[in-house]
Amino acid sequence: MVKKAIIPAAGYGTRGLPVTKVIPKEMFPIGAKPAIQYIVEEAFASGIEELLIIVSRAKSLIVDYFDRSLELEAFLERRNKTHLLKEEFIPSGQIYYTRQPYARGLGDAVRLGKSFVGGEPFAVLLPDDIVLHEGTPAIRQLIEQYERCGQSVVGLNQVGRNELHKYGVIRGEPLADGAYSITDMVEKPKTNPPSDLAVIGRYVFTPAIFSYLEALPTLGDEEIQLTEAIRRLAAAEGCQGKLIAGTRFDIGTADGYMALLSAVWKEN
Repeated sequence: MVKKAIIPAAGYGTRGLPVTKVIPKEMFPIGAKPAIQYIVEEAFASGIEELLIIVSRAKSLIVDYFDRSLELEAFLERRNKTHLLKEEFIPSGQIYYTRQPYARGLGDAVRLGKSFVGGEPFAVLLPDDIVLHEGTPAIRQLIEQYERCGQSVVGLNQVGRNELHKYGVIRGEPLADGAYSITDMVEKPKTNPPSDLAVIGRYVFTPAIFSYLEALPTLGDEEIQLTEAIRRLAAAEGCQGKLIAGTRFDIGTADGYMALLSAVWKEN
């Protein structure tokens, strides 16, 4: 049922400065491939057939990476090194792109996908969060929960109390198999977080989310908060959270990036 997905990749990457002045954080190498390839592979391995990547004018490297390089192919053919092309990533589905003209937050980036999504349920995958797993991919776990409940589903991870101020944190009632019925959500609580269940960058939404995004008030350059739209959606129509099996790495931080590099090195 969920065949489309959005990958927001238009942010400035301020947590990765100064290198993100010239290299998008989504293109940081992890082993022999960039971070965003892990996300794209996860989406297609989960049954997604069409991807929309939200970029900015400074993120042309992402577009170039998923395109063919005819010059490179010709060069390798002349040098009898076409075997090296076996390492090239060829997406199994269709990838589309659109630009986010103003940096107005995650909610605005998701909202740009409205015409792409149409009236279908869809997934959202954030490139900052990479989940290593041995079984079902992270976004597939949420898709399966959506197929069971018919409601929007957000990915959850249990986080230490001293780290909760960095995330959106839910208040919810436990259901079966690591699922929760969300009753509230607080963005980056400074004190008294409602639980130890943090939202990570995996979501499955019904198209109803767009009406809540569009209803949010905006003032000048103020960011449009996806968290607030989810809160309103949960209150009006219901929304579930699902603990994701696997090891999650936040590569927007130096510690998270280095931990992922270490984990990938050990696997290989």
